[in-house]
Amino acid sequence: MGLDLEITILLVGLNHKTAPVEIREKLSFKDSSVFPLEKLKNEGLSFKEAYFLSTCNRVEFCFVLEKSQKDFFLSELFSFFEKEVKVTQKELKKYFYQLENDEAVKHLFEVACGLDSLVLGEPQILGQVKEAYQKALFHKTSGIVLNRLLHRCFFVAKRVRTETGIGGGAVSISYAACELAKKILGSLKQKVVLLVGAGEMAELACMHFISAGIKKVLIANRTISKAVELADRFKGEAYSLEELPYVLTKADVVISSTGAPSFVITKKMVASILKLRKFRPLFIIDIAVPRDVEPEVNQLENVYVYNIDDLKEVVEENFQERKKEALRAKVIIEEEVFKFKKWLKQMELHPTIKALSEKMEQLRKNELAKTLKKLKNLSEEEKQHLEVLTQSLVQKIIYYPIKFIKKDHHEKGSKAIGIIRQMFELDSLETETQFKQPENLENSDQTEKELPKREEKQPIDPSTKKVLLQ
Repeated sequence: MGLDLEITILLVGLNHKTAPVEIREKLSFKDSSVFPLEKLKNEGLSFKEAYFLSTCNRVEFCFVLEKSQKDFFLSELFSFFEKEVKVTQKELKKYFYQLENDEAVKHLFEVACGLDSLVLGEPQILGQVKEAYQKALFHKTSGIVLNRLLHRCFFVAKRVRTETGIGGGAVSISYAACELAKKILGSLKQKVVLLVGAGEMAELACMHFISAGIKKVLIANRTISKAVELADRFKGEAYSLEELPYVLTKADVVISSTGAPSFVITKKMVASILKLRKFRPLFIIDIAVPRDVEPEVNQLENVYVYNIDDLKEVVEENFQERKKEALRAKVIIEEEVFKFKKWLKQMELHPTIKALSEKMEQLRKNELAKTLKKLKNLSEEEKQHLEVLTQSLVQKIIYYPIKFIKKDHHEKGSKAIGIIRQMFELDSLETETQFKQPENLENSDQTEKELPKREEKQPIDPSTKKVLLQ
């Protein structure tokens, strides 16, 4: 995929800071069988490159567009969101942020480093960014710009982890859930924890709760084999989701993270087991998006439901410790944004340098062919010497305009490119056709007719020469 001169990197998204979980879950596309970027294409939205990230705390789209198409594209994009969410564009725009070019690049770097996460510096997000990139590659929506940009995201995240203490301590959403449970119950010793779901979040939660000294871990999952595998690793008990009402009678704390498209734990289900629990307090922490727990469950006596937004209070306690390291990380990110901007500028020069080189090479070939046609007695060695000579001359000639645009481009933007393109008529279709090399040039009797005719120069009168010299 080629890179045009006039492009915009556009990032459109919402996160835990800008939108409540009710809005985020509607745009998570977790229940969709069609990749969101394919959905956009099916709706007629046109973009050069695109990337889509959906996590518990954010939904982000990053596009590479033609600059002239940006406003129209945004209008169509929000029309698409409006249809998906059944919320007016005016209402939706309150939740979204829009970033362009340097700011978009900076934001992507910050996300990959965990600087924009609910838990500052949490490492899980990098894996989620990598997974989103793999999906973009699979669906062939990533190209020259996003490939480079996302690989730089991975590099910057690694550099920040190495050069700062931003990743110190085991901090993640799962860790925050464990901290919240300790805050509610005090000690977790002798407590039974039920994990609903057996994915990465559940695995991390297992590790944190076992470290906190819980009595037993129970794991319920739709696919029983995954629950068994996780239970075997952590010496717990495995159950299917069909057994969930029964398992709820045994738990003190429930951590739910299935990400199922509909509620897994309902008010009716929990109400039916309260007597069997002898009305012991039940604490449910829902860290799934879309939510696993029906909000009305919180209305039941001695049942306390917390969702992912409630974890913000726990996270705030860890925030101050990492704030200083985040400042150091931001310095690194600023450096890397500058480097990416420099690379992008060099990429913007590439079409002009390529066009100039190709045009001068075509001129060289044409002029050399005409000369060789006239010098028919040259040996192959002599012809080769002429080939090398003309190639060397062309390289020396184009060195100076290329040096000019590389030197001045950062200061003058596209002005230097425009000067060179105009000077060498690189945008002229007539010129491109005019200097196209004829096929079988050496054997063609029409060579001289097809090549551009030079205007015959008239001898200059001696008296005119004197005037010109004065």
